[in-house]
Amino acid sequence: MAAVAVAAARGGLRGALLAQQQRWSSGSGADQLGGLGKGAGKGGGGGGSIREAGGAFGKKQAAEEERYFREKEREQLSALRKHHEEEIHHHQKEIERLQKEIERHKHKIKELKDD
Repeated sequence: MAAVAVAAARGGLRGALLAQQQRWSSGSGADQLGGLGKGAGKGGGGGGSIREAGGAFGKKQAAEEERYFREKEREQLSALRKHHEEEIHHHQKEIERLQKEIERHKHKIKELKDD
């Protein structure tokens, strides 16, 4: 978990997701699962009766679960992207407003010097 926090601090969400995927694919716990959809794993929990039975239905359920979580991840990344775009737009508007304020103050200073 600490590695996820470090990755998140370094590379944001994308870095954290990449670090998590690398841990999953490196075999840290993947050996306990057995193959997805191939019946109950070594960890004691099978993930439901269909997956425990294995076979074609277990593989199908595992594939559907993977597809579901990939879609959820895609939705979350899309929402995060939209949020950041809105933040950028907000900050650009704020910059414009502040630049106008600066120009207004410069104009006032110039008027004071002219008097």
